[in-house]
Amino acid sequence: MTYPAGYRYTKTHEWIAAEGGKGKVGLTDYAQDHLGDITFVELPEVGRQLKRGEVFSVVESVKAASDCYSPAGGRVVAVNQKLEGEPDLINRDPHGEGWIFELELADPAELDALMDVETYSRFAAEEGEKG
Repeated sequence: MTYPAGYRYTKTHEWIAAEGGKGKVGLTDYAQDHLGDITFVELPEVGRQLKRGEVFSVVESVKAASDCYSPAGGRVVAVNQKLEGEPDLINRDPHGEGWIFELELADPAELDALMDVETYSRFAAEEGEKG
C-alpha cells in the first residue's frame, strides 16, 4: 500500500492533508482495506468543534462498524456529501475523493505530533504483520 507524502497520519489510521490553516481528513488505505466494503459513513455536522482524538464519525462496512478519530482539533467547515450516496468512495479512493470532512485547524502545531508518510508506512506494515 502507498500513502501520499505531505499528509500526516494517526495510529488509528486517519489522515489529514493540511494547507493554509485547513485540513481534509479521511481514512487511510490500510483502514479501508481492513474494514472491507464500506456501506455507510456518518458525516460530522458542519460547524461542530472537535478536539484532537475525538470521535467524529462512525463508518460501517460489511465486516464491522468503526469509530473514526479526529487527527487535530478545530471546526468542521465542510463534509464530503458524495459519501452519502457513495460510501464506497473511501474504498475506491481513500486518499482523494474519499475524504470525509474538512477542518479549520485550531492549532496547526498539533499536526507535528502525527506521523509522516515514512513513519506511518512502517507502522501500518507492522500492524499488518500482527494480523
